[in-house]
Amino acid sequence: MELEGSLVAPTRPAPRRAHAVRKLTARRTRSQRRKWLWRLGFAASAVVVCLLAWASLARRLAPASNTSLTRFDVIIVLGTPADSDGNPTPELLARVTEGVTEYQRGIAPRMILTGGPAHNRFVEAAVMARTAEAQGIPESAIFTEPAAMDTIQNVCYAARIMKANGWQSAEVVSTASHLPRAGLILDRLGSRMPLEWRTHAVAEHPGPAILEGATTVVETLKTVRYLVWTRQNEACEP
Repeated sequence: MELEGSLVAPTRPAPRRAHAVRKLTARRTRSQRRKWLWRLGFAASAVVVCLLAWASLARRLAPASNTSLTRFDVIIVLGTPADSDGNPTPELLARVTEGVTEYQRGIAPRMILTGGPAHNRFVEAAVMARTAEAQGIPESAIFTEPAAMDTIQNVCYAARIMKANGWQSAEVVSTASHLPRAGLILDRLGSRMPLEWRTHAVAEHPGPAILEGATTVVETLKTVRYLVWTRQNEACEP
């Protein structure tokens, strides 16, 4: 006899079917996670490429001077580390030697050597001053700036020495790979004080291509940091 109005119990998925559903759900979750990770990775890569392109373009377009002067009040030699014993590295020697050569050519009657103990305990400006004196520059023509810890401070603190002495023009000496970033900093500094300047590259001897490429990459990354962070957050008041 059939009972009217009897309740029918709901059917439940068989254990195998429930397991298959869970497995499919987990697979879809992993797939979605991979898609999001791929999208995030792609977005991060795109940002990095854009920043590197921006820095490369900025370096290519960086000014090398803002004046037609051929004689200046001072030659500024930008710092670079001494070795672990406090002796000049080849790069430090090259920068100072180029500054000395420009001094001897009559480009300016004095030099500012700038750089603090940025990478080891030795003050770059002091090592540079000893090197310049050993090459015949009189002590009276050498001014040292011993506190700068990066290129912005090199330029800013050297500009303070210039301002204190009433000097308004400078030739800035460094390696060719370093000067585009220095040019960007000098250009920005020019909006804060009357300063006529030009950059002058060290006469470099050709080295291994891989080393030159690595130097360019490092300077490009430093230019990214300058454009994105330090020019806004490391104020320079000469």
